[in-house]
Amino acid sequence: MIVTRLLGALLAALLLAAPAHAQVSRPNIVFVLTDDLSWNLVQYMPQVRALQRDGATFSRYVVTNSLCCPSRASILTGRYPHSTGVLTNMPPAGGFDAFHQFEEWNTFATSIQSSGYMTALMGKYLNGYRPGWYIVPAGWTAWAVGGEDYDNFDYKLLVKRPGGAAQIERHGRKRRDYLTDVISRHGQEFIQTAVRSRKPFLLELSTYAPHLPFTPHPRDRRKFGGLTAPRGSLFDATRPERGPAWLPDRPLTARQLARLDRDFRKRAQSVQAIDRMIGRLRAHLQRLGVAHNTYFVFSSDNGFHLGERGLQRGKQTAFDHDVRVPLIVVGPGVPAGVTIPQLAANVDLRPTFQELTGALTGPRVEGRSLVPLLRGAVPERWRDAVLIEHRHTNSLPGDPDRQGPPQGRPPSYKALRFADALYVEYENPRHPPEYYEDPDERVNIYDELTPERRAELSARLARLATCSGGASCQAADSP
Repeated sequence: MIVTRLLGALLAALLLAAPAHAQVSRPNIVFVLTDDLSWNLVQYMPQVRALQRDGATFSRYVVTNSLCCPSRASILTGRYPHSTGVLTNMPPAGGFDAFHQFEEWNTFATSIQSSGYMTALMGKYLNGYRPGWYIVPAGWTAWAVGGEDYDNFDYKLLVKRPGGAAQIERHGRKRRDYLTDVISRHGQEFIQTAVRSRKPFLLELSTYAPHLPFTPHPRDRRKFGGLTAPRGSLFDATRPERGPAWLPDRPLTARQLARLDRDFRKRAQSVQAIDRMIGRLRAHLQRLGVAHNTYFVFSSDNGFHLGERGLQRGKQTAFDHDVRVPLIVVGPGVPAGVTIPQLAANVDLRPTFQELTGALTGPRVEGRSLVPLLRGAVPERWRDAVLIEHRHTNSLPGDPDRQGPPQGRPPSYKALRFADALYVEYENPRHPPEYYEDPDERVNIYDELTPERRAELSARLARLATCSGGASCQAADSP
């Protein structure tokens, strides 16, 4: 009996002394979601480039709506904007209110938490959310979320730690109050708590940067002196002959060009804190012994145009610079330094996270899991099209993304994004359809298509724009 007790005590001591990763076999996920980060900023982010060297980069990853709140709703639910009902940043067709009423009860957080994970969201949630409401949505074990805190200083967070009560945390204008740094510290604290608890975890760190007003950390304000907005083939390119009527038809002025250069420089400065956060998080995971069992995911809610097509700063178009954004994944079984060319979309993140964690994906989810692609396999019937949706831009003062004609104000449209083509159909028949196959999406060849091809594109778009549920949408997006 004494020997048995001694053996039991020795076994318990060995278990307690074992590293955390020996106790947990299910993988962790750290998801960094940035705000308005376009591909042309990645070159200024050495830690993100390191992620590319260490993992997989999706070269054709697009968002289903190039606007903050609709895109984030699709990421959380795995459902297209017409299914979530979140088509804008503001009520009644969008914002936190619309999501809270109809979709918040069923997200990747609720599913993954139910399967035994600790879950946390730090930073930005959805447009219209307010910390003072003391709402911590279902599915989140820990929470450190703000409101419209785009300046990154002078803000409040609603903070809830695992097992604790939610409390307001106030921040001012000191260097250590810079919001990206604050959520980085909260994230590291949560990871340490989860590792000590010997539970698998999912952590989303959602930055407000580099969203307008492009506020950099004080230490970065003098970086990149003389940097200008990229002068690519689309920069200051006025409306082509058969281009959409809402595009500008005159070149940018010298004053506008100077402002675009200043904005791009500030955007490059504002992503430096994000890049440092990524480095710190990866080092933290390494120190705690769980890096080898953690998927690290980096992405953005939408892209951004800054001078392309003669447009001033903005988004919301169906063009590549607004809808194609970074998606980089590092983790167990993911080959290093590979590029994945298959079409992927933000609706795919939820089923991907749930397959990685072993959580079941229900029939409401309309995206596809990217796990086979991450493991080097291409499913036999992979999609050849992604639906992009846009509800006409509103001009309400409370919308941080309100745009006028100079920034680009496309009327309501639906679009099909193919691997190397774009089809756009406007709600108002006065705006003719567009079809592009050139890399810059400037040569509208819709008039040259046969009547059969036009009918096929329109019918295909209608099927995807009305699909509902996984079976329906995956049938509609397949060739």
